[in-house]
Amino acid sequence: MSELKDWDSFYVIVGSAAGALIGLQFVVMTLIAARPPLQASAGGAAYATPTVVHFSVVLLLSALLRVPWQSVALPALLLGVIGLACIIYMVTIIKRIRSQAVYRPDGEDWMFHAVLPLAAYAILLLAALATYARVDGALFGVGASALVILFTGIHNAWDAVAYHVLANARGETTTERRDDLG
Repeated sequence: MSELKDWDSFYVIVGSAAGALIGLQFVVMTLIAARPPLQASAGGAAYATPTVVHFSVVLLLSALLRVPWQSVALPALLLGVIGLACIIYMVTIIKRIRSQAVYRPDGEDWMFHAVLPLAAYAILLLAALATYARVDGALFGVGASALVILFTGIHNAWDAVAYHVLANARGETTTERRDDLG
């Protein structure tokens, strides 16, 4: 499929970044594990795990779009399945964020942990559907979705590190609001 050839460098860069960030996330989580806050598993399920999932989705998208497909049908189907599965996953994450008591999210948290990822996965699903009508235009939607997911993951990973470093430095273990984080 010749349309994908123009995107080779983009997905090499984005996929490499996502892979490296997955590794860094594991290093950070290992370092933080030495002094976990109370109810850390609920917070991790709501905030840390989705960040790794977002990076993994970007890595998967990058790998799928580097495959030398002969037609648009199978990659479009796979992109649609990924988009739909991630929308369902995000609904689950929103429920986890609402039910956990480790951290009280503010507007910025909702934007980066719920709204932007959900929108990016919806764009991915729509781009997959649009692929059957106009491949070149749909690929911009897939690329935009990948970048939004990647940069959202970067923001969320940084936010988590800042939270844990500053909260541990202060000895905080409750739902106290820290306005100077991030």
